[in-house]
Amino acid sequence: MGRFWLQIFTTAIFFYFPLISHCRSTQTFIVRVQNDLKPSIFPSVEAWYGATLRTLTSYPLDSLESKNSNGGKQTDFLHVYRTVFHGFSARLSAEQAQELSRRPEILGVVPDRVRHIQTTRSPLFLGLTGNSPTGLITESDSGSDVIIGLLDTGISPERRSFHDVGLGPVPARWKGECIGGDKFVKTSCNKKVIGARYFPAGYDAGVADSSNVLSPRDSNGHGTHTASTAAGREVANASLFGFAAGVAVGIAPKARIAVYKVCWEVGCLDSDILAGFDKAVEDGVDVISLSVGGQGSAPYNFDPIAIGSFGAMVRGIFVSASAGNSGPDDMTVANVAPWITTVGASTIDRKFPADLILADGTVITGSSLYAGKPLNGKTYLPLIYAMNAGSALCMPGTLEEKLVRGKIVVCDRGDVARVAKGLAVREAGGVGVVVANVAPEGEGLLADPHLIPGLMITESAGNKVRDYISRSKDPRAIIVPHGTRLGVKPAPVVALFSSRGPNGASSYVLKPDVIAPGVDILAAWPDTVSPSELPEDARRSEFNILSGTSMSCPHVSGLAALLKGAHRDWSPAMIRSALMTTAYTVDGNGKPLLDERDYRASNVWGIGAGHVDPEKAADPGLVYDLTVNDYLDFLCSSNYSVADINQITNNKSVSCKGKKFTPWELNYPAISVAVSMSSRLPKFQVAVTRTVTQVSNGASSYVVTVTSPRSVNATVDPPKMEFKGKGEKKSYVVRISTANNPPGNSITEAGKLTWTDGKHKVTSPIVVVWQ
Repeated sequence: MGRFWLQIFTTAIFFYFPLISHCRSTQTFIVRVQNDLKPSIFPSVEAWYGATLRTLTSYPLDSLESKNSNGGKQTDFLHVYRTVFHGFSARLSAEQAQELSRRPEILGVVPDRVRHIQTTRSPLFLGLTGNSPTGLITESDSGSDVIIGLLDTGISPERRSFHDVGLGPVPARWKGECIGGDKFVKTSCNKKVIGARYFPAGYDAGVADSSNVLSPRDSNGHGTHTASTAAGREVANASLFGFAAGVAVGIAPKARIAVYKVCWEVGCLDSDILAGFDKAVEDGVDVISLSVGGQGSAPYNFDPIAIGSFGAMVRGIFVSASAGNSGPDDMTVANVAPWITTVGASTIDRKFPADLILADGTVITGSSLYAGKPLNGKTYLPLIYAMNAGSALCMPGTLEEKLVRGKIVVCDRGDVARVAKGLAVREAGGVGVVVANVAPEGEGLLADPHLIPGLMITESAGNKVRDYISRSKDPRAIIVPHGTRLGVKPAPVVALFSSRGPNGASSYVLKPDVIAPGVDILAAWPDTVSPSELPEDARRSEFNILSGTSMSCPHVSGLAALLKGAHRDWSPAMIRSALMTTAYTVDGNGKPLLDERDYRASNVWGIGAGHVDPEKAADPGLVYDLTVNDYLDFLCSSNYSVADINQITNNKSVSCKGKKFTPWELNYPAISVAVSMSSRLPKFQVAVTRTVTQVSNGASSYVVTVTSPRSVNATVDPPKMEFKGKGEKKSYVVRISTANNPPGNSITEAGKLTWTDGKHKVTSPIVVVWQ
């Protein structure tokens, strides 16, 4: 390891020296030192460092006597590093830095560099920098006048992510309040966290649990994480034990947060969720973020989330909800009502790699957030498959200590938390853990803060490791972590766990709508909960790294706040349309976005309309708007009875009589139709009408290009639309008919249509479901 650092830092220093060697002035250098070489004559590393510096040519021997700008004494060092980094920083000339680098105890010398603020890391990955005078962050003032209501596990308001320095007054329309309770006083709210409520009644009635904190206080961590993801303020030097280090910031850093604690230790009761919706709407939020859901879908009139979100939509409130974590199986997507924006999860270009190196030289790269004392990197340790020690799944208390002690244990993923498997291995005397995906988890990786050296590996890698163990007389391995790696490609990739379509409640509404970052996301965390969430874990951190559609949902909630801040007159449907029609389905090289399941091209059930692209969504050109009556017509055409519709809408004046409307005519940004497998030329043809509204200024002329799904022909009439100005509406018809090509093995085929005026590209998926 020492030689590796020396090589890296030495290369760096000689790269920079030619740039500065012409100048005799000093600059700041960071010096990494091998502290175990400190001579015993020095009482401390500081004394040793100082003596070393004073041996350098032309080093100012009177530096200890000089004064700094505050009148205090100036030492040799700007900083002394004692924990994650051993060494110091000091002002040196280029010649002194070169001289220092040649000393045997110096592992590296690198010049300090000026860096611009960067997030950790999803806002930057989404293109939100705030540096442009015309960008979405600037136009929306970071969402300063927008209120996001989060229905979750509460909040830890004292975290720095929720400070209110520099924020203006609370929006005058706000009607909510800050409710005190256990470990949460009313003064916990400020101009950032402007309201907080909690809803335990349904949970208390349905679950025997006396451990709850009866207040908006977050004793779980989930709510604090999602709130800061959506709208956290900038916090410098954020990380989880050094992983993902940088400036943490939410998507809409000036948006106001209103907290509705509806989830408790065991889960979230529908009755409490609906109560949260009710109060959020009453209080005056603009966006509701719901990182809650189940697997699959139910009829909307039996779904309290669909009902609550309909009431919010009627009042102009945008609702985003997580798609669920039941992927990669099809038809698992949750929160599928057409008035909800349903968000799947994707990776970003950051990973936390760690290698499992087998004694035969095979290197298996996985993922890890273990930050403790590493294993001896030079000694290969015995490796055992947990199946041979009592339980392949490493369930607590099932491993035989005499077989596990002193070994690295390979555990199959499933049934219990991945970090709990590491704990089970530790309690049985094991020294390392490898959690291997099994079917159908595939090739997706998540990073975990294990209590012992450990990593997660893919399904194919797990098969290799088990095969190595079975054929080796003395299987051995080492675990080598590699910290944080940025600029990883390909990215984004559809997360393995992200729930997939089709929409079980309606084949005519594409779900999920979009995907957004949801893998290994750094955000704020309570100081009462360990990063592993295990009670045996005494570690604490201001930030934690989590994965799930719970993390992707608040990204879109934050984006909706920015879009609402930039376009106060946009309806929830217009905001969703802007996100969907500008989403991308190919990477920077023009290749289709991949799926973690097998790293093949993703499909429409995984990505919906595609990955969100915020800056393009701020100026989409055209949008597909929807009114309450449009949704009522959709429900009528979907065979919901008037009584069913009343349950959803609380509108007793609804009538479906005489309406000639088909469910695929809902003015959704995606076009989905169902076709009977018996349909052949010339039997099947359907006409789908869509209406767009221009939201850009000035006259424009749009032309359409169409990529038909494989087994049908799709044409658009008219192929060209002329707009005179902002707010004008135009309609077009898509005619879909069966082609000569019979359906393939897939029951779903997808194409797209794109309207463009030379500046904007407005794209809608065309999905044909063969039934």
